[in-house]
Amino acid sequence: MSPAETQKNNQELQNNEDTMSSSLNDVLPDMLKEAVLMESELPENSTIIKGVDYSKANATNMNAVDLVEAMKTMGFQASNLGKACEIIDKMRSWRGKHISELDETERKGKFDDDGYQKATIFLGYTSNLVSSGIRETLVYLAKNKMVDAFVATAGGVEEDLIKCLAPTYMGEFHWKGKELRSKGLNRIGNMIVPNDNYCLFEDWIIPVLDKMLDEQEAHVAKNGVEACLDATEDPDTPIWTPSKLCRRFGKEINNESSLLYQCYKNDIPIFCPAITDGSIGDMLFFHTFKASPKQLRVDLVSDIRKINTMSMEATKAGMIILGGGLIKHHICNACLMRNGADWAVYINTAQEFDGSDAGARPDEAISWGKIKADAENVKLYAEVTLVFPLIVAATFASGKKIENQKKE
Repeated sequence: MSPAETQKNNQELQNNEDTMSSSLNDVLPDMLKEAVLMESELPENSTIIKGVDYSKANATNMNAVDLVEAMKTMGFQASNLGKACEIIDKMRSWRGKHISELDETERKGKFDDDGYQKATIFLGYTSNLVSSGIRETLVYLAKNKMVDAFVATAGGVEEDLIKCLAPTYMGEFHWKGKELRSKGLNRIGNMIVPNDNYCLFEDWIIPVLDKMLDEQEAHVAKNGVEACLDATEDPDTPIWTPSKLCRRFGKEINNESSLLYQCYKNDIPIFCPAITDGSIGDMLFFHTFKASPKQLRVDLVSDIRKINTMSMEATKAGMIILGGGLIKHHICNACLMRNGADWAVYINTAQEFDGSDAGARPDEAISWGKIKADAENVKLYAEVTLVFPLIVAATFASGKKIENQKKE
C-alpha cells in the first residue's frame, strides 16, 4: 500500500471515530468518555495490517519474493520475516568505492567481481541445522560465494562430513530413547542417525588425521619448533587451526554435496572454536592413543586473530545467525572489534528472561558495541528450518536484480 493510500485510510478511520464520538458526546458521563473514547494519536505514516490477497493474479503459484512482500504487513513474526529479508538484501547489495579509488593501505575487506567494496557477511549455524535439510541451503550459499565466513559448532562440521558417508533418516519426536539405544539409533528431534554412521566417520577421519600429523611433524623437523609458533595465514602450512582442519576435511571429503567441500573450493573459512565438543573431539581423543607420543596440535589463537581481523578489515559487516549460544556470541564478539556490525539478523526461539546469550535481542548486543547503534537489525522468533529456506528463496536465490544500495 502506497503512503497516499495509507494516509487516506487513516483519515477515513479518524472521520469514523469523530462521528461516533460526536454522536455520544452529549449523553455519556465525562469519566466514561475520557476512559473509553480517548482520542487516538497514530505514529506518522503508520502501516495498516493486511494479509496475503489470494485473489490477485500473481497468487497462483506465488513466488517467494511476492509471498514475503505480502507477509510484511501481516504482523507478528511474519512482519519480522519480511524485515529480515529486507536487511539481508541490504547487506548483500551494499557497495562502496572501487578498488582503483583506494590506496594500498585501504584495499582490505571484500570486493565484488567489478572491483567495488562489498559487505563482509558472517553466517553462524548450530549443528542440528546441518543434521536437518538446512544443510543444502548452506551448501547453496557457499557454492555461490554468497557468504564470506561461517561459524559452526563441532556438530555442524562433523554432521556435514558424516552425511557424505551415510544418510540421516526421518523419525518421530516421540520415539523412546531406551528402545532406540538398544538398536544403535541416535535421535536428533525427529531425525535418526544410525550409530554405524559414526563408525564410518571414524574409519574415514583417522587416516586423515594420520596424514595431518605426519605433515605437522615434517614441518617441525624442517623449520624448527620456533617457526611453528608463528601465526600464519597460509592454508597449506601444517600449523593446524580449527578453520584449517575444516578446510582440510573439505578437501579430503571431495564431495559436491558437502558444505566443507564447497567452502574449501571457494576459500570460505569455517570457524569452529569448540572443535573438540562433538564426535570430532572423540576422534581427536582416540587418535592420541594411536599417535602417542606424537600429538596433533591445534592452535585456537591464530583463528581468533583471523576472524577478528576479518571483522576489523570489513568495510561493512553483516551478521546472519541461525540459532544461539557459541556461534552467536563468536560472531558478535568478532564484530565488537570493529565497533559493531552494520546489519544483524537473528533467527531463534530463545527468550531473554534468563539472561542467556541465545535469548538476547539485538538491542543487548548494541549495549556491548557488537552491533552499531544505528544498525538495521531484527530478531525473528522462529524455528530455523521453518523460515530460513523461505528467506533464502526471497533473497539470495530470488534472481532479482538489486540496485547497489550505496556507493561511497
